[in-house]
Amino acid sequence: MIDSMRLIAVMRKEIRQFRRDTRSLVLAFVLPLVLLIFFGYAITWDVNDIRMAVIDQDHGSQARALVDAFHAAGRFTVVENPQRTSDIGRLLDRGAVRMVLVIPPDFGSDLGAGRTAKVQAIVDGSDANTATIALGYTEALMQQFGSRLLIQASSVRPPIDVASRVWFNEELSSSNMIVPGLVVLIMMIIAGLITSLTIAREWERGTMEQLASTPVTRLEVVLGKLTPYLVIGMVDVAVTSVVGVLMFHVPFRGNALFLILPTFLFLAGTLGLGLAISAVSRTQLVATQIGMLATFLPGLLLSGFMFSIEVMPLPLRILTYFIPARYFLVVVRGVFLKGVGPGVLWPQTLLMLLYAISTIALAARAFRKEVT
Repeated sequence: MIDSMRLIAVMRKEIRQFRRDTRSLVLAFVLPLVLLIFFGYAITWDVNDIRMAVIDQDHGSQARALVDAFHAAGRFTVVENPQRTSDIGRLLDRGAVRMVLVIPPDFGSDLGAGRTAKVQAIVDGSDANTATIALGYTEALMQQFGSRLLIQASSVRPPIDVASRVWFNEELSSSNMIVPGLVVLIMMIIAGLITSLTIAREWERGTMEQLASTPVTRLEVVLGKLTPYLVIGMVDVAVTSVVGVLMFHVPFRGNALFLILPTFLFLAGTLGLGLAISAVSRTQLVATQIGMLATFLPGLLLSGFMFSIEVMPLPLRILTYFIPARYFLVVVRGVFLKGVGPGVLWPQTLLMLLYAISTIALAARAFRKEVT
C-alpha cells in the first residue's frame, strides 16, 4: 500500500536535491535543446549538390543537351571539364568530384543513326550512400533524356504517363524524418541519465542511511524519485517538439493530445530503467557510464532511427523489441508526419505500458538492498 504523505515527502526531497544540483539542471533543461539543434543540422541524408566532371569527347549538340539536362536537374554541379580520361583517377582520389560523366566521340552520330548510344558514369563508391543516390539520379536522367529523344524522333505520345505522388513527406526531406527521431533519442538519453544519478547521489552524499531509516517503502522511493523527472521530461518533449517544428519546419499534422499518453509511458519506462541502474551503482560515474550504454547505443542503433530494422540480422531484430525507442519513434513520426491517432498507434502504446511496468518493478526490486 502506498502512503500518499510519504510519497509526497520523497518527491519534495528529490525536488530540493535536483534544484541544488547544477549538473542535473543543465542535463534536464539545456542539453536537450543543444543536442536537438546540433544533431538537427549535422545529420542529413539529403544529397543536393553532387560535384561532377564531364569529359565531352563528342562536342556535339546532343552531348551539350545531355550536360544541360544534368544542370537543369538541380542535383549536379559540373566543376571540372578534363580533356583526358587519364585525369579521372586524380579527380576522384582528391575528392574534387563525386562522379565523372564520359561522353564518347560517337555519341551524337549513334543517336543520329538510330543506334544505341553509350555514356559512362564513374562514381566514387567510398561513400556508398552518396554513390547510390548519384547513380539513381543519373539513371533517371538518362531515361528521361532517351525518352524525350524517342518521342521527338517518332512524333508520338508516350504509351504510359507516370505521375508519382509522395505522401507524408512530399519534399523527401531527411530533416522531416530525423528531427522527430531526435526527440525520441534525446529524451531516451536524458531520461535514462538524469535518474541514473539519483540513488547514486544519495550514496555519495551520505544521505542514503537517513532515507533507509524511514518507514518509506521501496515502491514509494522509486515513485517519489521518478515523478518529478516525469514532469520535467514531459516539458522537455513539448519544448523540443515545438523547436523542431519552428526551427526545422517539420510538419505537425496530428493532434498533440495523442502524444501525451505514449510520451508519459515512454518516459516512465526509461526513467524506471535509470532508477534501476542507479540502484545497483554506488557512484555517479559508474551510473552515468552504464546509463549511456543502456540508452544511447540501443536508441541510436536499434530503434530504427538510423538504420532500418527490416534489414538487420534476425538476432538484432529480435533485440529491437526490447527497445522502447522503437515504439515511441513510430508514435512520434506517425503523429508528426501522418496525423494518425490511437486507432493506429495503440499496439506501440500498449508495449510501452508493459515496458514501463517492467522497469519500475525492476527498479523497486533492485532498491531492496538500500532500503531494509
